[in-house]
Amino acid sequence: MAKKIKAIVKLALQAGMANPAPPVGTALGPHGIKIMDFCNEFNAKTADMKGSLIPAIITIFEDRSFEFIIKKPPVSDMIKKITGITKGSGTTGREKIGKITDAQITQIAENKIVDLNTKDLEAAKRMVAGTAKSMGFEIIN
Repeated sequence: MAKKIKAIVKLALQAGMANPAPPVGTALGPHGIKIMDFCNEFNAKTADMKGSLIPAIITIFEDRSFEFIIKKPPVSDMIKKITGITKGSGTTGREKIGKITDAQITQIAENKIVDLNTKDLEAAKRMVAGTAKSMGFEIIN
């Protein structure tokens, strides 16, 4: 028989750097799971992705056990990494902070498509391009 689910918690944490301090402790503590067990497992699974923001979906069961799924980093994080920019534009539409090529957009879309709500690469590329534009990037071919 399957375990009864008590709660589902979504967190975005730095890869390999989870610790019991907030937001992990405040999100998981009330559900009664061992926070250090989660931190150790998360850090072990994400050790090779250092420097990235990693979304995790944690399923907590009635018996205080848990399991979690890690996703790919957010598109904005991937764009910042591939272009070398640390922060998006504060005034979107007026201030351009850099350029991103169609090839870079394709690379990000191919990497992120498993987490997007489409299986069509062209649609995924449009999603990534929209995020890049909203961050202040100019898209070049």
